[in-house]
Amino acid sequence: MDIFLADESATLELGKQLAQLCPTSQFTLFLEGELGAGKTTLSRGLLRALGHQGNVKSPTYTLVERYDLASRTVFHFDLYRVIDPEELDYLGLDDYFSNQSLCIVEWPSQGSDYLPTADLIIEISYKNHSRNVKITAHTPAGENVLEQVNN
Repeated sequence: MDIFLADESATLELGKQLAQLCPTSQFTLFLEGELGAGKTTLSRGLLRALGHQGNVKSPTYTLVERYDLASRTVFHFDLYRVIDPEELDYLGLDDYFSNQSLCIVEWPSQGSDYLPTADLIIEISYKNHSRNVKITAHTPAGENVLEQVNN
């Protein structure tokens, strides 16, 4: 599915919509795109829709931020600075990608085969203050969400 987002508020709105559609069971989103494309903005819209009131920043240096929200736990990863995917062995990834968690992974290509299959892959490209988004489903749960996304 291809979606045109005219501005930052449209990107936040897509995040909100995804938050409302994601199942409460374990669900994984991969966010791909160059620096400044809007990956963290999309994550911010999603987290705010789930009830997070504070700042949402890309966890570039911490690799992962945990958000304990009323409805579920969300783990927001930024793998941009990962040099060798084997570094992820030390994070205990199995603990994150289990139970009822929602995992958002920026720069998933840096994680290679250490990451599970994403339910949805969201590719964001930025041009002239607008964004083009391509969303693909890779699991039945992802297909269910994608069928409900309004573009």
